[in-house]
Amino acid sequence: MYYEQEVKDKFKDECGVFGIFINNPDNMTDAARSTFYGLYALQHRGQESAGIAVSNGKSIQIHKGMGLVADVFTPEQIDNMKGHIAIGHVRYSTTGESGLINAQPLVFHYLQGTVALAHNGNLTNNNEMRKRLATYGSIFQTTTDTEIVANLLARYSQDKLEDALAKCMIDLKGAFALVLMTEDTLVGVRDPLGIRPLCLGELNGNYVLASESAALDTIGAELIRDVNPGEIVVINKDGLRSQQVVNSPGRAHCIFEYIYFARPDSTIDGINVYRSRRQMGRYLAREWQDLDVDLVISVPDSGTAAALGFAEEAGIPFEEGLMKNRYVGRTFIQPTQKMRELGVRLKLNAIPEIVRGKRIVMVDDSIVRGTTSKKIIKMLRQAGATEVHMAVASPPTKYPCYYGIDTSRREELIANTMEPDEIRDFIGADSLHYISMEGMLQALQENEPCFCVACFNGCYPVPHEE
Repeated sequence: MYYEQEVKDKFKDECGVFGIFINNPDNMTDAARSTFYGLYALQHRGQESAGIAVSNGKSIQIHKGMGLVADVFTPEQIDNMKGHIAIGHVRYSTTGESGLINAQPLVFHYLQGTVALAHNGNLTNNNEMRKRLATYGSIFQTTTDTEIVANLLARYSQDKLEDALAKCMIDLKGAFALVLMTEDTLVGVRDPLGIRPLCLGELNGNYVLASESAALDTIGAELIRDVNPGEIVVINKDGLRSQQVVNSPGRAHCIFEYIYFARPDSTIDGINVYRSRRQMGRYLAREWQDLDVDLVISVPDSGTAAALGFAEEAGIPFEEGLMKNRYVGRTFIQPTQKMRELGVRLKLNAIPEIVRGKRIVMVDDSIVRGTTSKKIIKMLRQAGATEVHMAVASPPTKYPCYYGIDTSRREELIANTMEPDEIRDFIGADSLHYISMEGMLQALQENEPCFCVACFNGCYPVPHEE
């Protein structure tokens, strides 16, 4: 069945975080309501669980649950979450099992008071830190690496929060974007290489933190800037102050934010996601010599921008040859074996009137295991396509990610075990073309090596535990 294959054949999105500080709310539910809509805009980054914590200046209230944002929160629950500071989280588990105990934000009490914590990313020294903290007497309630941050803060509780966080940044290795909240303060932290995104916005004189600028747009906030790698921003009734804790010699922004993960309407570290994907398609077309086809289609939705750029550059018409069912959620009634055998298309379906009798280029953002591409190409041939060529707007994915993306084991990545010609034969394409590393980086118009591309070349910017 196509849907089952698709779920297993795409990288899982990371988590998403959001935070807001409102000095003079018109309504004491404004912070919770804004956070709800912010998380709704970040839903693509995690669908396993969602949570919101709110502070009224004296105490912190939290609600979280398994499922999508709209499933976890009812209007009545939002109405009951009163306060002028709030943080929120949507989760897909990369470290720690899926379950309510690992849902975020985490709320804990320590010497300085109460802290709510939400984390996007993955700590590459997770096991080492757990062992070290356990020798100091730390007790872990969850299996998520986010709890390491909580235990470190407790260990440094003699310091004020931002100084304790500065010490934490020295101890933590890997990728992390954190939003934290005390009874009276909102804090944002970004890892020294800027692997995971975090931006700062303004809404009617109030400050907002979010994983992506699209979440700011959703609530009517303006993007001020991205939080700098190695920076701590502290927001309270007196305004905003910043502390640059680590001056990193380089940057390693996650390249897959621009290829697949982020919303196309987001701008991350000064680069618009939609524009970058469209440019990748243009460069991919430039690198393909002797192209002789009738039509360009995309694998919706992540391949659409690249397909449009490809079609423009190649001078070939673009059509929607595949239709996506956008109402298939993470859970649904499983089809019977008979329905599987009938080839029911739950997620994508080809449009015969568009593809019949045509030589087609199908553009997608990436190939992970190849099972999805194989299924779609078979579907297009059954719909009457005479040729199906595949163009991929990223280089071959050969190595797993350790920084907050749930990728396959190395041996499960098809490009790690097969050459492009073998992949072409496996998926049943007439030809297969990947964009080059050079073309991809040129499309992003960045002269400096500021991206993590370890999934393509195996050069990891931060050491990791196997």
